[in-house]
Amino acid sequence: MTFIGFFRRLWRRLFRRGHLRLGVYGPPNSGKTTLANRICADWLGEEMGSTSKIAHETREVRTKERITIKNQAGQTISFSLADTPGIATRIDYRDFTREGMGDEEAKQRAKEATAGVIQSIEWLDNVDCVLVVLDSTKEPYNQVNATLLEHLTARKTPLLVVANKIDLKRADIDRIRAAFPEHDLLGISAKNGDNIDRLYEALFALTARAIQ
Repeated sequence: MTFIGFFRRLWRRLFRRGHLRLGVYGPPNSGKTTLANRICADWLGEEMGSTSKIAHETREVRTKERITIKNQAGQTISFSLADTPGIATRIDYRDFTREGMGDEEAKQRAKEATAGVIQSIEWLDNVDCVLVVLDSTKEPYNQVNATLLEHLTARKTPLLVVANKIDLKRADIDRIRAAFPEHDLLGISAKNGDNIDRLYEALFALTARAIQ
């Protein structure tokens, strides 16, 4: 870690206690915004943003400030939530034309999605802890997921791997656990709310690690 990087982490720990920033990261269409919407709806009464079956619906970082959640023991934590664009190594406008977009719209979406990936990576400097959301119906071990988790580990950023979409028949949490056994893992359905209470409990441990 560089001196500047160390100073940034030290500054956050000293001056941002009680105002943690939780980042929601992962590949496109893993359910990041659906999860962010669930958290915001449960605790703020409003959603974060729109979702779509077409990849890269979220193309810029969106935030909600001062979300306060309470656990069964009556304890509370407060944090800001950052919903980030999906990280991908390749964005081809033709993927969007196959979804019915015209060439110009598809090229613009691809351009915005590429900028979103860059912004997501840059925002790693702004988050104190991370939920890495993976689609439990897909093969978890790929370049994007492995690199993201390695990068967060190298930065010593507290993280929780969230295996999303466990309500679907093809879901396989064990496959994600086998791919990344060194990380804490929790299976949920952000859409249906399955295990969402367990996620909120897990956030207490995650945020506690962020301010140590």
